[in-house]
Amino acid sequence: MLSPPTAIQASPPVEFTPLIRRLEKLLHFYVGGYHHLDILSPCRLPPSGPAIVICNHISSLDPVLIQAACPRLITWMMAREYYEIAGLRWLFDLVGAIPVDRNGRDLHSTRAAFRALRAGRVLGIFPEGYIGVKEVHPFQTGAALLAMRSGVKIFPAWVEGSTRGTEMVEAYFLPQRVGIAFGSPMDLGKCDPSRQALDSAALKMRETVMALQAAYFASPAHAENPE
Repeated sequence: MLSPPTAIQASPPVEFTPLIRRLEKLLHFYVGGYHHLDILSPCRLPPSGPAIVICNHISSLDPVLIQAACPRLITWMMAREYYEIAGLRWLFDLVGAIPVDRNGRDLHSTRAAFRALRAGRVLGIFPEGYIGVKEVHPFQTGAALLAMRSGVKIFPAWVEGSTRGTEMVEAYFLPQRVGIAFGSPMDLGKCDPSRQALDSAALKMRETVMALQAAYFASPAHAENPE
């Protein structure tokens, strides 16, 4: 059961076009009617203006669940190999997803991310860079770079549940039980950061995200089967 649906669906912001509003209704029907999503701590995004959402990454279903729990449209940075899946690219383009090449430094995606923030969008990033099945991998510095150069606040989240370790098709087509907790915003300040500052910020972000796991999912039974 998706909770609390009234808070999530109230007053759609201007970034939701009529078509995206219809897709949002389908999203809530899919997540709320097919999966069990428990929001242990509500999303704290501001009603308008730029923001960056970061989260651990346990499944290909994570972006869908996080979007269902947030009142604003999230512009996700995603691996290009997923962005180019036949039949889905139109949807990714519709919601403004930003494809990222994982073979090296992708300046095009970085510029696109800065444009999204300047336009007042919410940017979604999984700083691990890929799905972590058993542990939280070290965070990459991309989110820290975007936050520190733009001065935009970071909003951490933790996702946990039965999706962990599932294959892509399984995660979407078998009912899942998942919990999400959102934390207080992080303000890294606006500056042109050094490599040391970026590494330190990435470590701080990872610790903040993991603190949500300790605070809301301390019980192994709860982590596997959130109520």
